[in-house]
Amino acid sequence: MRGGAGLATLAMVAGCARAPYTHRSQLILVSPEEETQLGAQAYQQVLAKSRLDSRPAVVAPVEAVGRRLAAAADQPRYQWRFAVIDDPKQQNAFALPGGKVAVYTGILPVAVDTNGLAVVLGHEIAHAIARHGAERMSQTMAAQAGQSVLGALFGGGPGTETILAAYGLGAELGVLLPYSRAQESEADHIGLLLMARAGYDPHGALVFWQRMQQQAGAEGPPQFLATHPSHGTREQQLRAWLPEAVPYYEAASRAPVEPLSVHATTAAR
Repeated sequence: MRGGAGLATLAMVAGCARAPYTHRSQLILVSPEEETQLGAQAYQQVLAKSRLDSRPAVVAPVEAVGRRLAAAADQPRYQWRFAVIDDPKQQNAFALPGGKVAVYTGILPVAVDTNGLAVVLGHEIAHAIARHGAERMSQTMAAQAGQSVLGALFGGGPGTETILAAYGLGAELGVLLPYSRAQESEADHIGLLLMARAGYDPHGALVFWQRMQQQAGAEGPPQFLATHPSHGTREQQLRAWLPEAVPYYEAASRAPVEPLSVHATTAAR
């Protein structure tokens, strides 16, 4: 679809979009198929320009935790893939549409164990299944009457940076652009439910974010906290959502909690 006619057609179905679990109404002007194609394209470009960590002791836990969370998310159209980018200075992770996820090694020491890793991956998977990138792109499309952005998306070439930016990745790899605070809070909420459904203790989310806050106080805010809710607001929200999450955890098959070996090895690299 191109130009105003394509935007008008997409707008007719935009009112049907709702975020999973929270059921928040969303303006989304990009079809799931188009979104998945764009996500796969952007993911390949990012990985091609990144140094991937292939150590089994590092990659295996990310894949194992990711698979449990993906199963809990129950999104059959997503083709999940999990990669680890070797960058100890980046305390970050991201998920692109269609289930393409990457974790930077710098955040693994903060995660400490697989339960903490479930907080990180649950949050990013939540962004993907709630289609936050498509929502942000749609807001830009609406603001610009759809002309230039649609041309970039479906005309190829110049749209690459637009695609990456819409899904949280700047043109300079490793520089993540912010979601809105409302989307970050929603990712916290959905991520908490996903980790509980996957058998990870949701109380661990409070512990993880406390560690992130301590890290922010010691070294300045990591990029993973950019535009996130304040620590006080996040803690208050997580505590409010725990009664919703705990029954999922109690009904789930408990996931093993294991230390991440990278916690010991990253510093020595």
